[in-house]
Amino acid sequence: MSSICVVAATHGAVPTVRIVTCDRQVLFARSTRSWMSLAISHVIFAPMTSLSRKDIALLVVLTLVWGFNWPIMKAGVQNFPPMTFRAICMIGGLPAVWLAARMQREPLALQRGQIGTVLRLALPNMLVWHVSMIFAVKMLSSGRAAILGYTMPVWAVLCGLLFFREKVTRMAWLGIALAFAGAMLLLSSEFANLAGKPAGSLLALVAAAGWGYGTVQMKRSKIAISTVALTFWMLATACVVLVGLAVLFERQLWRPPTALEWGSMLYNAVIIFGFAHVVWFGLARLLPPVASSLSVTMIPVLGVFSGAWILGETPHWQDYAAMCLILLAMSTVLLKPRIASA
Repeated sequence: MSSICVVAATHGAVPTVRIVTCDRQVLFARSTRSWMSLAISHVIFAPMTSLSRKDIALLVVLTLVWGFNWPIMKAGVQNFPPMTFRAICMIGGLPAVWLAARMQREPLALQRGQIGTVLRLALPNMLVWHVSMIFAVKMLSSGRAAILGYTMPVWAVLCGLLFFREKVTRMAWLGIALAFAGAMLLLSSEFANLAGKPAGSLLALVAAAGWGYGTVQMKRSKIAISTVALTFWMLATACVVLVGLAVLFERQLWRPPTALEWGSMLYNAVIIFGFAHVVWFGLARLLPPVASSLSVTMIPVLGVFSGAWILGETPHWQDYAAMCLILLAMSTVLLKPRIASA
């Protein structure tokens, strides 16, 4: 069973860590008093070809925190400027990620040659996803936005085919067709409804495509910094851009957030950016595609039902049908070998 070996080295005066595969499982432990630190360190140094009980537990936690975040985001952004909302969440998330790095004793120093890679990874994983999706959540029901957003694994397959010439299996093509059918079903429902928001559905699909491309890029990146440091700098990059966009386009809409909106911002800053993003990017960098994508399979389901429970949203038959189609699509991509080397 292949695992990750962590090899310490130095590059000039800057200590670095090189991650390679080895034939025997290597266990890495670091004394700490924080459960979050333990969770993040486990993801960063987890086996590459199997899921341990801790991996499964982390995936369950990711599913819960991301699934319930859809109605929480909707409640926070419903009557608040969307880019300002997301910018405040990111500003609050930076100290949380910095604290996680301190607990891990991971350096946040970035070498000049790594800046370009960070920017390339931040664009699809942070900017495209968060800007497009926050507008989609404002326009759509939280459950419908979740269904469309978590077509990501199918978009990852398409991006691998289009940009990296990876061969797609027949099962993966079936998954793409099923996901497309589900997305078109929701789009047709928005167009048919006079009060519908087809632009919201399109933005959710743009967000999912960006995240899918970013996930492929994350797996292929060779940047020699820790996942916590990479998350910090991607978040900082997106934060600067979003603050600028909020000042340019939403300044006239600014007002003090309500208690509910502050609660939504706090949840996103600490739980989503400070914990979930660090864990997800660790999985995306180091675990195989099946393992790193397993956490997404139940999130849209949880998003639909948590939206109905928390916000009183009423899912329609198109939502249930699209959810079934997209879950089937994800099963063809995630539970079978999805690509072969060209």
